[in-house]
Amino acid sequence: VQLQASGGGLVQAGGSLRLSCKASGINFSIKDMNWYRRSPGKERELVSSITADSITKYADSVNGRFTISRDNARRTVTMQMNSLRTEDTAVYYCYTSFRGRDYWGQGTQVTVSS
Repeated sequence: VQLQASGGGLVQAGGSLRLSCKASGINFSIKDMNWYRRSPGKERELVSSITADSITKYADSVNGRFTISRDNARRTVTMQMNSLRTEDTAVYYCYTSFRGRDYWGQGTQVTVSS
């Protein structure tokens, strides 16, 4: 199982970024997919999740600004991040579980400057 994340970068506050995570080695269409983030000095935080039925959930801190979606044909989960704030600066990881094991993408850095 591999999760390949991409799309991070440097953006000014108020800007947008789009993260993608491509999965291989799993039956992607039946898996819940998640985005986590970790900022320096903070606990890892669940940012958003999407079920196999495309039901979405968001952390309160990003609700209304971030949108998670999935493309089963491309085996990809995407998170559109708008109205970015300096506090969104973090390394973002996609995550899923499969057969009782946790799988993480390699992480992609998002830096929001003021």
